[in-house]
Amino acid sequence: MLRLAAVVIRWLASVGRSRRDLLLENLALRQQLATMVQRNRPRIRPADRVFWIALRRVWSRWAEVLVIVKPETVVGWHRAGFRLYWQRLSRRGLRRGRPVVPGEVRDLIRRMAAENQWRAPRIHGELLRLGFNVSERTVSRYLRRLPPRPESRQNWRTFMKNHREVIAAMDFFTMPTASFRLLYVLFVIRHGRRDIAHWNITEHPSARWVSQQLREAFPYDSASRYLVFDRDTIFSAEVARAVRSMNIEPTRTSYRSPWQNGVAERFVGTLRRELLDHIIVLDDRHLGRLLGEYIGYYLKDRTHLGLDKDAPWVRPVEPRPARPAAVHARPRVGGLHHRYGWRVAA
Repeated sequence: MLRLAAVVIRWLASVGRSRRDLLLENLALRQQLATMVQRNRPRIRPADRVFWIALRRVWSRWAEVLVIVKPETVVGWHRAGFRLYWQRLSRRGLRRGRPVVPGEVRDLIRRMAAENQWRAPRIHGELLRLGFNVSERTVSRYLRRLPPRPESRQNWRTFMKNHREVIAAMDFFTMPTASFRLLYVLFVIRHGRRDIAHWNITEHPSARWVSQQLREAFPYDSASRYLVFDRDTIFSAEVARAVRSMNIEPTRTSYRSPWQNGVAERFVGTLRRELLDHIIVLDDRHLGRLLGEYIGYYLKDRTHLGLDKDAPWVRPVEPRPARPAAVHARPRVGGLHHRYGWRVAA
């Protein structure tokens, strides 16, 4: 009785179906039956997979009659075929994408990193000065990934950008000698081109001495409109009066806010990393000679992020000679750094 009821229910359901559904269902059942009645162990051939992928595309009820595999398996076959299709398309014709970086450039990137321990921006600046048309991202691919920099304060960054051509900054840093003396170095740096306007060394700084250095830094009518400095006790009211006497507006930073004098602080950090951390100073004459060599390199050769990878004193691009030439390293600051240029092969 139950079997007869099941047959009647199936017959009534088939009456409501369209002829197309009946034909597709019959075709799907016959295909599965042909797969299962094989003499050996049933195997699903590529033709069977193509059949079910095509049936899935044209019939929404395909999963109701599928018995030999799970519906997820058919979906996986479809995705694998899609990947294979696009892999074959990508292999046709010429290779597309970014051009391959020449081996000469790759070797230069590694060489500059080994000789100077520079990061990607500095190496990219040197390559631009040599006439190589590569991106900074390409350079960074051949170096270790660097930790992200902390974001700068947007308010002061905007202020400095809008007024940098009329702003200068001054600051002190100290350097101990081999005989445990403490030397003080005062420097004045212009924000516009990051160039050092003046620097000097003393063992006993005073407000009068600082005022005299400022007069030497800004002779005649070369003074900037604003001068940024911190709240060091040496920068007393006497120094502020001397600054105003040269038609310069003194601008003090807030307490414990070195980031407000970021250009000067960054120069001190650069100077320590690239020079002072690698030497032992004997006396003020020794320090003066080393600072003179480094500042000359800093102004003429070293590329800067804030100057679009150029030097403070504009460094022209050196085009590649027509004759066979190789990149030659010119030592700077006793070999701590190098400037790269073309040398025609002999």
